[in-house]
Amino acid sequence: MKSLLALGSAVFLGVTGSAAAQTAGADEEEIVVTAARTALPRSALPNTIQIIDEATVDQQAQLTGSAADVVASMVPSFAPTREKLSGAGETLRGRSPLYLIDGVPQSNPLRDGSRDGYTIDPFFIDRVEVIFGSNAIQGIGATGGVVNYVTPDLPDETEGWEGRVLTQMSTANEFQGDGFGYRTGAIAGRDFGAFDLMLGAAGQSRGAFYDGDGRRVGIDGAQGETQDSLSWSLFLKAGADLSPHRRIELMAQHFELEGDGDYVLVPGSRAAGVPASAARGTTPGEFPTNEITTVSLTYEDSALFGGLFNGQLYYQDFSSVFGGGVFPTFQDPAIDPTLTLFDQSANNSTKLGFRLSYERQVQALPGFRVIAGLDGIQDETFQELILTGRNWVPETTFQSIAPFVQLHQSLLNDRLHLSGGVRRENANFEVDDYETLYFYGPQTVGGGSPEFEETLTNFGATFEVADGLTAYSSFAQGFTMADIGRILRAVNVPGQDVDTFIDVQPVVSDNTEVGLEWRRGPLSASAAYFWSTSDQGALLVLVGGVYEVERQRTEIDGLELGATWTTPIEGLTLSGGYAMLEGRADTNGDGRVDADLDGANISPDRINAAVDYERGLWGLRLQTRSFLDRQFDDPGSATDFDGYTLIDAFARYRAPFGDISLAVANLLDEQYVTYNSQTVQPTSDTRFFAGRGRVITIGLERRF
Repeated sequence: MKSLLALGSAVFLGVTGSAAAQTAGADEEEIVVTAARTALPRSALPNTIQIIDEATVDQQAQLTGSAADVVASMVPSFAPTREKLSGAGETLRGRSPLYLIDGVPQSNPLRDGSRDGYTIDPFFIDRVEVIFGSNAIQGIGATGGVVNYVTPDLPDETEGWEGRVLTQMSTANEFQGDGFGYRTGAIAGRDFGAFDLMLGAAGQSRGAFYDGDGRRVGIDGAQGETQDSLSWSLFLKAGADLSPHRRIELMAQHFELEGDGDYVLVPGSRAAGVPASAARGTTPGEFPTNEITTVSLTYEDSALFGGLFNGQLYYQDFSSVFGGGVFPTFQDPAIDPTLTLFDQSANNSTKLGFRLSYERQVQALPGFRVIAGLDGIQDETFQELILTGRNWVPETTFQSIAPFVQLHQSLLNDRLHLSGGVRRENANFEVDDYETLYFYGPQTVGGGSPEFEETLTNFGATFEVADGLTAYSSFAQGFTMADIGRILRAVNVPGQDVDTFIDVQPVVSDNTEVGLEWRRGPLSASAAYFWSTSDQGALLVLVGGVYEVERQRTEIDGLELGATWTTPIEGLTLSGGYAMLEGRADTNGDGRVDADLDGANISPDRINAAVDYERGLWGLRLQTRSFLDRQFDDPGSATDFDGYTLIDAFARYRAPFGDISLAVANLLDEQYVTYNSQTVQPTSDTRFFAGRGRVITIGLERRF
């Protein structure tokens, strides 16, 4: 009972492990994919997932340092990160992923500040569940897929406390004094019988980052940095068994990351091929920060009228502070007649929601299962200029009620599984009368309560062709919003009101895929081909030096391959993955796509490869990530991407007093410019950032 059953039902039955080659651990069929919201086995579900287990999360966190980087490293069709606090342009299958913590949404679609990848310390992640492709399984936001961070289970029938303690130190390649970083964490839990409890705390101090040439990596003062920062996190989970079939659990976690502000940007030179750098200095204003509190209360009854009932209430408070400047947008002569006003913004979002579901087999129809439920959410969001107390984006309230039903039929002794379902979104926005900033007029905008209704469908099938070989195919729809906050804040025409000028119709994306999976003996292999379309996609488009959202038809297709081979050599495992993506958009509105998606909207093709060796007290891993060249069809070659390959190494020794580890990221000290910096804003010398050079991390972990 203490490992939570799947939380509710599926709007989209969305998982079969087509990336299972990168899933470590025991019998994968026993893994409960909580993000899929069903208790059905993985073999019955007709889409693609990848599970990153606890050992891999811990290992990759030593190499990368953050939860978002762990996912980006292990999932080939996930875009390479910017290595900054901002995740703008970090897509999954060319579209935005929805981040969750135990099913609680972390994304903020009303005013997307692209900070949702940094909401939890990886020390408190038991595994990561990645569901690929557009789907509405968790409601709004998953046009590219779902990334669910699953927190640790509570202890089950143990005596005394159990847990682990971790301490790490990292340094840049040349042991620069300001390049050292430190990380520590502790978590412990105990089963008291009918009641159990887990408590934890973690912290990380990051120094300056250095590139392969030994120069400091440039500071992104506007969007925020992970270098030169301090983060800390608190975690609590408590549960009680109300009966043999009923259980209630509370999870609460707080994460905060704040820059230290010890450096200022030194612009680079694209013409000379010199990336931006950083020098000692003082950052004005408040330092860029992420501060997030997530709370959920979950109740389950596994024997309610012969079925499984799940209910969850959740709360999330999200605040992200961005860097400031003397920007034209922020000027107001009534505040500063000299028009040299310094200001900075902060996104604030508060969510309240619930998820109810009931899943039951129908005894009169062998193999038939019905899943039904109801989801609700209220999201209140605004963007404030914190030094002058002005709202850049007015307070906006999004409310949604969504009933759903899913049907599943197994046939031919469970070799064939058919599924289909529907979800009905009923949503509305509420915005009071407001005034835009002086830069836009100012304009007085009438409030309103626009609303929309959308029906989202899915259907799919899996078939066990032979023992170990499964084929599957599915169609699923997902949806999100076109960043309402960006539109509201930029009204520059008089006489507008929210009810008439803003298009609140959701961005609906259709995902179709077919796949094959082999899981038998020493070899696991998979292949999936997908195509995804959206009649009114939400693309980031550079307008006057600022990225705005434009609605354009988009078409994306791709191929994903994965394999793992347990070799005859004891302890030696080889694995690899490949992703190829192509994306086009309709830029002239004629209904036909005519231009490549750019680097802000699609990732490069990638090859991952790894060698693992586990023998006795030793564990070793050597991995590579090769990001392949990409040419775009825009005039010239300024936005073309010159690929690069990164090699990482990891070693662990199980000593009597704990596990000693050594991790080396970018083993060959490769000098490279990040994908985002190469392909986005190609004339900017201030946003021309190199990636990190070699980073060495030593750690000690003890479990008890």
